[in-house]
Amino acid sequence: MSQEQPKAIRKDKSLINLGHERIDPYFWMNERDSKEVLDYIAEENKYKDSYFAPLKTLQNTLLDEFDNRIDPNDQSSPFFIQRKKYQYQNIEGKDYQQILIFEKEKSIVYFDQNERSKGKSYYDLGEWAPSKDNSILAFSEDQIGRRKYSIFFRIEKSGKMLADEIKNTDGSIVWANDNKTVFYVKKDVKTLREFQVYSHVLGTDSSNDKLVYQEDDERFSVFITKTITDKYVCIHSQSSTTSEISLINADQPAEKPVIFLKRKSGHLYEIDHHEKGFYVLSNENAPNKKVIFFANIPDENEVGKEIIPHDSKKLIEGILTLENNLVVQSRIDGLQQIEVRSIDNASVNFIQFPEQTFSAGIGFNDDYHAKTIYVNYTSLSTPATIYEFDLKNNSKSVFFQKKLIDPSFSPSNYETKRIWVTANDGTKIPVSMIYKKGIDLSKAPLLLYGYGSYGVTIPASFSALRLSLVDRGFVYAIAHIRGGKYLGENWYENGKFLKKKNTFTDFINAAEFLGKQGYCDPERIYAQGGSAGGLLMGAVTNMAPYLWKGVVAQVPFVDVVTTMLDDTIPLTVGEYEEWGNPNEAEYYWYMLNYSPYDNVKKMDYPAMYITTGYHDSQVQYWEPLKWVAKLRAMKTNDNPLIFDCNMDAGHGGGSGRSNERLEVAKEFAFILNLEGIEK
Repeated sequence: MSQEQPKAIRKDKSLINLGHERIDPYFWMNERDSKEVLDYIAEENKYKDSYFAPLKTLQNTLLDEFDNRIDPNDQSSPFFIQRKKYQYQNIEGKDYQQILIFEKEKSIVYFDQNERSKGKSYYDLGEWAPSKDNSILAFSEDQIGRRKYSIFFRIEKSGKMLADEIKNTDGSIVWANDNKTVFYVKKDVKTLREFQVYSHVLGTDSSNDKLVYQEDDERFSVFITKTITDKYVCIHSQSSTTSEISLINADQPAEKPVIFLKRKSGHLYEIDHHEKGFYVLSNENAPNKKVIFFANIPDENEVGKEIIPHDSKKLIEGILTLENNLVVQSRIDGLQQIEVRSIDNASVNFIQFPEQTFSAGIGFNDDYHAKTIYVNYTSLSTPATIYEFDLKNNSKSVFFQKKLIDPSFSPSNYETKRIWVTANDGTKIPVSMIYKKGIDLSKAPLLLYGYGSYGVTIPASFSALRLSLVDRGFVYAIAHIRGGKYLGENWYENGKFLKKKNTFTDFINAAEFLGKQGYCDPERIYAQGGSAGGLLMGAVTNMAPYLWKGVVAQVPFVDVVTTMLDDTIPLTVGEYEEWGNPNEAEYYWYMLNYSPYDNVKKMDYPAMYITTGYHDSQVQYWEPLKWVAKLRAMKTNDNPLIFDCNMDAGHGGGSGRSNERLEVAKEFAFILNLEGIEK
């Protein structure tokens, strides 16, 4: 590279907490839109462009492969809303999808995101929802990338837009049954926390909308849904550890919400309505959840009837209540299963799946009176598949499967497996992997992916783009580390708060095991993660820099202590229930011990590619920016350190198919270049 590495100015700032002083030389980078910040980002982006310039041919080769593998007119599985059939469709040469509607089995364009996105550098369609009589479409759009959505309305018969517009929402939309009242959620302007629910009546000025609910506890955020029976609008107020649901009769949208079960610290619950009562998925004295039933909205001390008891070996992930069946999605020994029960509990059937490692779940099912349900299935080698399960005959058939246009692709070309790694403390860590049959594993490079926070389980799902690495001889693996819920609630609890370091050591142990046991070349291990998975990348890079030939950290949460001490930053206070409150000494010192930014040292670091979006509302751009500046000042070797700030993107990266694929192509080109692979 001819371009000189950027060098950030130091402006030492003293940060004192609990009598302890930290010196932050790059604190000034949080001055959003200041000339100094924009100039430095521009320098970094120029350096990045210089690095990637010689890799342009490789990037273009990868993009061509993506295009030759994925149908440019790719379609989603059909789905049904209020008994009308819809489908998403991509259009060759266009970045955004169309939504099709079927009339007498003939498809017509219902909504074209390409038309709505014209002239915009960023576009995201949030939610879209037809009124109950299908006469009006409500839809939300973000045109910046900061997850602030405006809601618009279209008359279906004429296609004309109503004058109504609701600004600065979270994008969610729930209709009442009167076809004129819409419920939506507002964010706190400063913290971006979803905290208010409003109702809007069509034809009125949105400035006069009625405040229906306000959540004042900063640990809690609000979201809204509607029961499958269409009987209730549900207002969910939830923190990481506690939830409360309030109900509004959808036929009486002006009524005040009624609390279903009052919040109780540590109690998380969800409800599904049935015409005979309410099925409740609850963690009360049941870490892995249980299902109970109430005939009506319960009195304060009423105890529900237990339908499915707690099982320490089975995590219940979700339920679907239909007229004649209760469908349960659970996870046993890390693998998902679907359980179909008759509503009277007289019969139980299981939908089983064949592979060693996969991802499955209850699909989109909108019809309370349904005689069939849809189930999602995918694996590392099997494209997304939708099964239709006949509730009467207990039989499943393929309703839809994604097809690749590459005639050489076959799942049988690949090996997928799950292995168990022993962690430092003796715990067995599951790892899912895919590689091409016939390769010498002991000489193969490995890309290891991880997340491990918020109880999120990374699915072992298919990626048509990923094949560009696997077909070049890479092993791709996902470490199902503690902090997720792969092995139940206990798996999550043992990777948060004062046990957070288990997440990092599990990932390190997985890499060590795969190298030592011949599942890859131990000198050619790469790591990747985003957001809280970017925290993982920062931590494992500081803790075991020698393990990684290269690291890709996307929108990484790396300045943990400073961010968690600043309650003006979006979403901070609610995060105390995940990481702890650093105003308390125990948590402060523990966080400080692993926070990636605070633990950058003078030592050799692996090659690193770090990305962010300037409009990111989840992890502010300055966290990775500061991290890169500090790494540049401290690292003692010449391995590439590349920072990529998308000035038109938020937390999810750039919008549109072209931007999404370009970002993946750059990540792959970075890794392949380190392997000396030019084609």
